Amino acid sequence: SSLLLLTGVMVTVGLCRRLARRRLRSRPLLFAFLGEMFSTFQICACTNELSLLGDVEPKPHTALTLTYGFTVLHGLTLPGSTCNPCGTLQPMWGGRTSVRMGGLKIAAQFVAAVLARVFMHFIWSLEMAEPHLGALSQGCSSPMQTTEMQAFCIELLFSVVFQLAVLRAESVNPKYRVHLVALLITMLVYAGGNLTGAVFNPALAFSLHADCFYDKFLSYSLVYWIAPCLGKFLILYVF
Repeated sequence: SSLLLLTGVMVTVGLCRRLARRRLRSRPLLFAFLGEMFSTFQICACTNELSLLGDVEPKPHTALTLTYGFTVLHGLTLPGSTCNPCGTLQPMWGGRTSVRMGGLKIAAQFVAAVLARVFMHFIWSLEMAEPHLGALSQGCSSPMQTTEMQAFCIELLFSVVFQLAVLRAESVNPKYRVHLVALLITMLVYAGGNLTGAVFNPALAFSLHADCFYDKFLSYSLVYWIAPCLGKFLILYVF
């Protein structure tokens, strides 16, 4: 049931992106906003569902396999979208995207993060699959299983490694690049998923752990917003 749900989300987002591409070519700002919103919605909704499947046996093989597989699918089905506020900062820094367009895309990413969370909570309330049972009663299931400073350093390091790898992989054939990026993300999740969740995406982190942001805003904004953005700026400064 979970896999059917994820497939339905990806098919629906694909149809919405195609419709927007056909109807909104003459309105670039609205097209950019909706395109980024649909793409980020897909990643956030799918990751919310996958987070419930982390305890499926055998552990952690099932979770890592699903992480790799769906990361590849996201890369193949969402070309041209960043779905990450940190990724949107790069063309803004280089002058290839205006501040207005970059701010619009970041706004779309956070709107999608909220919509994905609301949508998935509605689906979980229907309890159509076994993993959905009791999912809404968890509240803030904190992903931070270490100190705040260590979590900050881990997310900062992972952001630097990920953004550097993406920059270095720009010259690789796209059909191979998605597998390299998916493999890297899977390795990072394996290395630090049990400590911080290995998110390194501010919008995705907010969609996954909004309750924790409400309870401990300063701590979670430091680890899941400031650390990834700082990692991105370090890469941009060096390169």
